Amino acid sequence: MHMEDFLLNGKTAQKLYSFAKEMPIFDYHCHLSPKEIYEDLPFQSITQMWLGGDHYKWRAMRYAGVAEEYITGDKDDYEKFEAFAKVLGRLIGNPLHHWAHMELAMYFGVDKPLNEYTAREIFDTCNDVIKNKRFSPKYLIEHSNVTLVATTDDPADDLCYHQKLKDNGSFRVIPTFRPDRAFKIESAEYKEYLSTLSATSGTDISDYAALMKALSDRLDFFDITGCRSSDHSVEGLNHTYLSDSKLEIIFQKAVKNEALTQTEIDSFKISSLLKMAKEYYKHDFVMQLHLGTIRNNNIRNFQTLGADTGFDSPNDFDMAVPVSRFLDCLDQTNQLPRTILYSLNSKDNLVLASQAANFPKENSPGHVQYGSAWWFCDHKDGITEQLKTLLSQGMLPFFVGMLTDSRSYLSYARHDYFRRILCSLLASYVDSGEYRYQEEILKKIVHNVSYYNAVEFFK
Repeated sequence: MHMEDFLLNGKTAQKLYSFAKEMPIFDYHCHLSPKEIYEDLPFQSITQMWLGGDHYKWRAMRYAGVAEEYITGDKDDYEKFEAFAKVLGRLIGNPLHHWAHMELAMYFGVDKPLNEYTAREIFDTCNDVIKNKRFSPKYLIEHSNVTLVATTDDPADDLCYHQKLKDNGSFRVIPTFRPDRAFKIESAEYKEYLSTLSATSGTDISDYAALMKALSDRLDFFDITGCRSSDHSVEGLNHTYLSDSKLEIIFQKAVKNEALTQTEIDSFKISSLLKMAKEYYKHDFVMQLHLGTIRNNNIRNFQTLGADTGFDSPNDFDMAVPVSRFLDCLDQTNQLPRTILYSLNSKDNLVLASQAANFPKENSPGHVQYGSAWWFCDHKDGITEQLKTLLSQGMLPFFVGMLTDSRSYLSYARHDYFRRILCSLLASYVDSGEYRYQEEILKKIVHNVSYYNAVEFFK
């Protein structure tokens, strides 16, 4: 892999990429820790930076048969790094192979393949760079040309670190409102969570109305603290919207630990989401909906290792009618906020892109977006297919572009990955004669999709 022209197929792609490569990064959705950013402690090793908490890498290692002690266990830093290097050297066509080598080149100046034969040399080189350059969260964010970091935060969070970072300097750190746990009535920890939210909000959450008041109050606080968007993980969909009285009955069953049907759980969540969407519209927030995950498939490993450790996968439920009804319910009352729809299953590309185009708003270009290829689709083919869908629907010029959706400070390389794929795809239409080269228009599209559209959308 030669980074200079990596994924750039020809001179047109290289020219378009020259417009993209210097653009800043507006990271409107990630899972970085505001506490880590504020404390800004130097990293100690490449293993800590690269393998700690990275369920993408863990998943690949487990599938290769690597023992857990080399993944989340107590093997030393080099042993873990070497185990990953051996797996990475064989991941032809996997995005980890692309991302890892881009990160090695961009941050450590390493331009050779990582495998078990080069592991020791690259491990030592990276650790020397980390020490000599004093790699820390703020250093990496600043040197990645990032202007905004939007973290993912629970309504019960006190946002103290966002407040401390308010006058940070070269980049802003803002919260994102993620109220999933407030509606996870099937969880064994639901009552405990309500107690935490009650304490933070100052509201005694004894009924459904009090729950919604607490969330509304916390939304006000998030707004004051700089929040510009919400985020929801939507793991099931129906279009049965319940009255407040029926929502109260289900809520009381949940807090009393009474059995709930799946229909009650799904209807409670979608009805509550509809109410929250109207709150987002009132606050002029963007609503992000991450659709279609089956989480914690492996119960044995979930009980041992916990959530977000590499045992999730795409769902395949039908989205067309439920998404249509949901958006239309909000549009009918003129309360549809700017929205981004993400799907974990590429089968939904055309469904969600075309649904987004059904709900335009005057003076709000791309009011509903079909969001960036996400998680299991975040690879060369997945990104290309998502972009082709946007192109086919006339939506690409207004697309808000890439996000990291990551817990790693090295993942900003993924923005460069996305931009290279974008520029090569646009260039393919020029080189085939399907689109005449118009430099000023193409330059503006590349600039906007790389940065400016997101800045405007999340204003």
